[in-house]
Amino acid sequence: MKPNLFSIDLWKRHFQRMALAFLSAILVFSIVTPARAIGVYEMPFLTPDDPMWIVDRGNTISRINENQIGQALSQLKDDTDIEVRFVTIRHLDYGETMQSFTDALFEKWFPTPESQTNQVLLTLDVLTNNSAIHVGEAARSTLTPEIAESVAQETLLYPLIKGDKYNEAFLSAKDRLIAVLSGEADPGAPSLDNNIQVEGTFATAEETEAQKGDSTTLVIVLLLAATVIPMVTYFVLYQ
Repeated sequence: MKPNLFSIDLWKRHFQRMALAFLSAILVFSIVTPARAIGVYEMPFLTPDDPMWIVDRGNTISRINENQIGQALSQLKDDTDIEVRFVTIRHLDYGETMQSFTDALFEKWFPTPESQTNQVLLTLDVLTNNSAIHVGEAARSTLTPEIAESVAQETLLYPLIKGDKYNEAFLSAKDRLIAVLSGEADPGAPSLDNNIQVEGTFATAEETEAQKGDSTTLVIVLLLAATVIPMVTYFVLYQ
């Protein structure tokens, strides 16, 4: 019995549309996934006297706290002429470190020695909870490298170790930075409960590479499926 050519043609067009949709979905997936990474070139520019104190690309700080922090940092500038800015991102470009990103962003926003001297930039990658800080030369007279490192690696990160408390983290960092930069005694870092398992909070380099490998494997499998399924279907219908 000869096959119904009209039905076969309908099935052929149907599977062609399915294969095209499948390949389109894979293409979108492969493009969108890397686009989550943020590079310095994607960060906004600052203009002179820009009141943008927080760039929350990680979407972790509430609007109320963002306003509160911004007002406090604006007052700090009026009182001391020192400017502090907070930046959150979600996933760095491949090969970038949090410190290299922070240094590059500092140079982008403040390209001359004169514009850099009174600046402090504190950044956080909310995907890995890695942080970094860059302090201008004049600001270092009160915010020493030791205190700056403690702010970035202890004051900012301890609330995240306790349970992803991002608002608490930035409020605490704001309070300590303002105290130190205003010439007050350093309140120090918060105490960390020794029972907290720090290892379970931060993604290691090996875990990050494994996640990238899993994503690559998934894309390859989907591409193979999109290629093989139409071929098998054609063979079944016409052989």
